[in-house]
Amino acid sequence: MNVEIKVITNAKKRAIMAAGPGLKVKLVSLPKDGRANEELIEYLSEIFHARKSDIKIIRGEKERKKVLAIPVDDVTFRALLNEKVKVTTG
Repeated sequence: MNVEIKVITNAKKRAIMAAGPGLKVKLVSLPKDGRANEELIEYLSEIFHARKSDIKIIRGEKERKKVLAIPVDDVTFRALLNEKVKVTTG
């Protein structure tokens, strides 16, 4: 499934939040030399119990707003989000 993600880099700790139709993910890495993208994929693989090689950045590799392909179905995605995610309005 494709998921829209807004990435916040240089945060104090990792966090994932529902934000509108997509997700907002806070990462501790800086967006330098692809480190933030690597951390994003690693973090999402832990959350969604998927292999890192199965998570792909479809659009926005060098932008804050990204679209990623995550190999989970909608029911599993929602269940894992309810378990791990804070809900925000923005």
